[in-house]
Amino acid sequence: MKETDLLNLFEKTRALLNGHFELRSGLHSNRFFQCALLLQYPRIAAQVCEALVEKMKTVPGALEVDTVIAPALGGISVGHEVARALGVRFIFAEKNEAKALVMRRFKIEKGERFLVAEDVITRGGRVQETVDIVKQHGGTVRAIGVLVNRSGGKAQFDYPLVSLLDIEPVTWEPAECPLCKKGLPLVHPGS
Repeated sequence: MKETDLLNLFEKTRALLNGHFELRSGLHSNRFFQCALLLQYPRIAAQVCEALVEKMKTVPGALEVDTVIAPALGGISVGHEVARALGVRFIFAEKNEAKALVMRRFKIEKGERFLVAEDVITRGGRVQETVDIVKQHGGTVRAIGVLVNRSGGKAQFDYPLVSLLDIEPVTWEPAECPLCKKGLPLVHPGS
């Protein structure tokens, strides 16, 4: 799948929003990828996640995994579809009361090999938390797969990162945001 094809799907499903947004990273932006609006269509979700798996085949060993894990909430649909395409188990990490990711419902076996899946990354904080959980529980990470990498190459991990779309929309620190200075309402759309 070409990046233009994926962008067209985001636009067709109205999952690419324009306005004044606060990202989970705390940065502000004039564009927001609301992957849930794209992934609400199961056939489209299957199509884009299968394309991600195909692209990951270019990274040696990336798909030699036992399990796919995703951070809740945004990565759940992506992780599930990627695991389905690979024919492996899927689990997710979820937030606790302090809003940190934890392993609640599932067990990780020592030596179990993982692919970390996510919908969108800007700084990659939730992906790194998920990687840390896998390692803390004795698993190993083989690779990270995301639909949209909006970090502009700034999100770095100790494992191969594969994304269907690499884009760097304009972002600002809140104190420097021109949209805030114009008084435009800030939207917190979630993941």
